[in-house]
Amino acid sequence: MGSRFSKGGQNSALSSYSQNLGNALSHRRARIAEKAARVEAEQASRMKSAFIANMSHELRTPLNAILGFSKILQKAGENEVRPEQVVEFAGYIHDAADHLLSVVNSILNISKIESGTTMLDVQDVSIGEIIGSAMKFIEVRAAEAEIALKQHFEPDLPVIRGDPVRLKQVYTNLLSNAVKFTPAGGCVSVEVKSFKGNKVLVTVGDTGIGMEPGEIELALSPFGQVNNELSRSREGTGLGLAIARGLVEQHGGTLEISSDKGRGTVVATLLPVRVEDVKARPSEQVAA
Repeated sequence: MGSRFSKGGQNSALSSYSQNLGNALSHRRARIAEKAARVEAEQASRMKSAFIANMSHELRTPLNAILGFSKILQKAGENEVRPEQVVEFAGYIHDAADHLLSVVNSILNISKIESGTTMLDVQDVSIGEIIGSAMKFIEVRAAEAEIALKQHFEPDLPVIRGDPVRLKQVYTNLLSNAVKFTPAGGCVSVEVKSFKGNKVLVTVGDTGIGMEPGEIELALSPFGQVNNELSRSREGTGLGLAIARGLVEQHGGTLEISSDKGRGTVVATLLPVRVEDVKARPSEQVAA
């Protein structure tokens, strides 16, 4: 009888201990989850604050140029402004407005991608022509920065299904980033080839400043910018990679980055060839 009572008491004590331990662990997990959520929220808040500060600069600079030069032209009758200066000032105003439009479009693009409201106009696309068009867009900028451009396209690339405007935007963003973060004397290269018969692999590589693993994730986030001396000296919204990844994923593809700090970066995109991989509707328009 006493032995059974003793054993029952031990079981009761063990059960109580297990219950208390379980409660303690649950409380600890809750505190850890709460702390992680708070840290994540604070980090997101800092990133958004930095993004807004950067946007303020990106918007104010071209607006000030537009206001300043237009004011000079407005008072051309009061001051002597030579005809060649009028043309020069008009060019400055145009460049500033073009930059401003680019900033606004980037903000709208990332907003649509995040909300899933971007529409894709799916049609037959030559990926070689898309890449070639994107490279022509950045040729002058690369030449001015003394950066060599190289390309290698595999023969007989398949025709893929996608939105040509959005795909050009993807590779223009990737090439622009590569040129932007590559010092003079460096090289930016593009390779396009088939992958497993039903996909197309496009890689954009550079010999630029590179990134650490934590910086890669930051660069891909919608409100994140890698903070370094070269990035601070270049204009831009910092949304290029986030927009590119979003548009590639809308095409049913993937975007991955491998980088070595101080030695360069390679961005690889894998796009499906078949239209069903893009989830096309009969109307040939696809919502994200």
